[in-house]
Amino acid sequence: MSVMLYEGKAKKIFATEKADEVVIYYKDDATAFNGLKKGTIVNKGIINNKLTEFFFQLLEKAGVKTHLIKRLSDRELLCKKVDVLPLEVVVRNIAAGSLSQRLGLPEGEWLAEPIVELYYKNDSLGDPLVNYYHIKALSLASPAQVAVLEKEALAVNGALTEHLLRKGIKLVDFKLEFGLHNGEILLADEITPDTCRLWDAATDDKLDKDRFRRDLGQVEDAYHEVLYRLTGEKE
Repeated sequence: MSVMLYEGKAKKIFATEKADEVVIYYKDDATAFNGLKKGTIVNKGIINNKLTEFFFQLLEKAGVKTHLIKRLSDRELLCKKVDVLPLEVVVRNIAAGSLSQRLGLPEGEWLAEPIVELYYKNDSLGDPLVNYYHIKALSLASPAQVAVLEKEALAVNGALTEHLLRKGIKLVDFKLEFGLHNGEILLADEITPDTCRLWDAATDDKLDKDRFRRDLGQVEDAYHEVLYRLTGEKE
């Protein structure tokens, strides 16, 4: 049995025979509001595993380097082991969630241009929003690393926004994590309805974890719909 290195809210990470590779196992657990709300979304782990593989392969073709090696099973990805940078990078195309609350923007309003935000990855502090001065003072990343994070995040946004719109989905906003592998910054973690706000392009129906956060119902249906539109798979 492989040694588990880490268990998070949505995934488990296991060691492999190679020191620089790990297996990531996707769970069905669902959390919101920094873990205050907990539940289960049936087969979410299978869907998110397949979607992360899909998105990372798409981004690799677009020139964004990721930690993905290959999918091993319905719930497992083989990935390069990275030292995760303690910053979450959020890109916003449409006003929603905390951005609407902080700036008084109506939810659903398109922004003049994408906004990139940086958050200190610290559960005990609620992952607070930080700027370059905070990052420097806390030694979270170098200025050069921050520049790479922002550049890569905008590249991800450009590739995914266009592709998703062709599938009838608006990419409202999303969260990314990056890590260091042999000194190189790679896109890591996942890209799924857990980490993105995805709205139907025609109706603005939510196709993401907001259905769980806001008790909107039909959560499983939304996740299945995203998988089907992007890959043609039912599950």
